[in-house]
Amino acid sequence: MSAIDVFEPFHRGLPPFKKYAKQLLGRRAFISEFAKSELRRQNFGSPLGQVWLVLNPLLLSAVYFLLIIIISGHTNSGRYAHLTAGLFAFYLITNSITAGAKSVTAGGRLILNSAFPRIMLPIAASVVALFKFMPTLAVLFLLHLILGLPFTAALLWAIPLVLIFYIFALACAILFSCINVYFRDIQNLLPYLTRTLLYLSPVLYESSALTEKLNFLRVINPLYPMLDSWSRVMVKGELPFASDILQATIWSFALLVISSYLFLSREREFAVRI
Repeated sequence: MSAIDVFEPFHRGLPPFKKYAKQLLGRRAFISEFAKSELRRQNFGSPLGQVWLVLNPLLLSAVYFLLIIIISGHTNSGRYAHLTAGLFAFYLITNSITAGAKSVTAGGRLILNSAFPRIMLPIAASVVALFKFMPTLAVLFLLHLILGLPFTAALLWAIPLVLIFYIFALACAILFSCINVYFRDIQNLLPYLTRTLLYLSPVLYESSALTEKLNFLRVINPLYPMLDSWSRVMVKGELPFASDILQATIWSFALLVISSYLFLSREREFAVRI
């Protein structure tokens, strides 16, 4: 008599890691095609679609820049570059959170009819967010030329910083995709959560403008060291602080481990909750 596999949908616990990782790696092509299909659905493949990805944060940065001029009465080109670079990086995180939150619930039919590592869905959502972010790097390059920002060897730090941003974005996508399975109202709170995170991060203001009473934001806000380092590299052409890079790396990998554990320990009951 041949062996029979019995699946327990309500069973909680981590799946065999090696087997799960092998299945996940074996479906790299699926993740890529799934992400590409989502991009095509959002008209990313068309020239107008790609222009809008860049134009949307540019217009938002222009509005915030005008607001800063009205409030402070003075500003400079470096301030606008800081604002624009910060918004581009911040959009990578928020796009990953928004798409990741609904990735599992939106893939209900796929989950019910196919056997695959469910974590592929938030991973694909984070890949989509990364693809949307890549065209903004060309805009930042043009800003460097137009505004006369310094071109230094420190710009090479953009590569590891983008990697850190993506790891954090991936962790957020996994975390909120799991939370949304149990608490569907979380999607209604996300706009307020992301907007609050924007105001608490060095995007609309520079890190040097932070008062001593608000210095605790440097510690409790995981995006603070990332965005501050991003501005130093992309706007000022300076090397990031080693402590900020270390803090950002710890935040990103710690959140990735925690969110992955939460997701993997619960994914076998997703089918009965969607």
